[in-house]
Amino acid sequence: MEKVIGYVRVSTDEQAREGVSLDAQRARLAAYCLAMGLELVGVEADEGVSASTLKRPGLQRALTAIREGSAGGLVVFKLDRLTRSLRDLCTLQDEFFSDIGKGARLISLSESVDTSSAGGRLFLTLIVLFAQWERETVSERTRAALDHVRSTGTHLGGVPMGSRRADCGALTADETELATVRRILALHASGESLRSIAGILTADGVPTKRGGRWAPQTVNAILRREISAALPGEPAEPSPAESPAE
Repeated sequence: MEKVIGYVRVSTDEQAREGVSLDAQRARLAAYCLAMGLELVGVEADEGVSASTLKRPGLQRALTAIREGSAGGLVVFKLDRLTRSLRDLCTLQDEFFSDIGKGARLISLSESVDTSSAGGRLFLTLIVLFAQWERETVSERTRAALDHVRSTGTHLGGVPMGSRRADCGALTADETELATVRRILALHASGESLRSIAGILTADGVPTKRGGRWAPQTVNAILRREISAALPGEPAEPSPAESPAE
């Protein structure tokens, strides 16, 4: 009976804590191996880990089993449990799932992939190529849409202190907030600390951008942006989100 090892993965800590997805994957792998006469020697898992790298503890244990000969194949519920990267898949295919590699068998239940044949290996490559093309197409469409929005003058991102968003989406000056910014600059120039400035503004009832309390990090963010904008050739830093204390 051919020996295979299973691999399951979930990408978020919440899924890992609930365990439902992992248990469901394990059950499907066990049922498939039983039906196909394969000996499932174990199931390795990565809980709350993304597929952005092959350096995952569970995956590396499964690959070590193949490398050492204790398993002749790898079984996954779905290819994206193994990897979402064409480059990583090619690495795995060359090293483990091809005639020039370990010659191991890769089986993916959802896509009906089985690399024990040349046709199976071709089908696997085509599936991942199409998935990568789809992701890149979505990315291109998103960039084109953002470029169009920017071309209309619409400001993307947060609105800095001293500005407000007009109906057209562009930024216009907010004179009340600009007065606060000028006051912060003057207090800083006179030697006041960030904490002292925050205390003065709070005591005077000056509202923050979101109407909360002033915090030293909020004052610092405004100062950094204004100082950066005043330096020749230096782009203004994007306005960071105000602290939760606000």
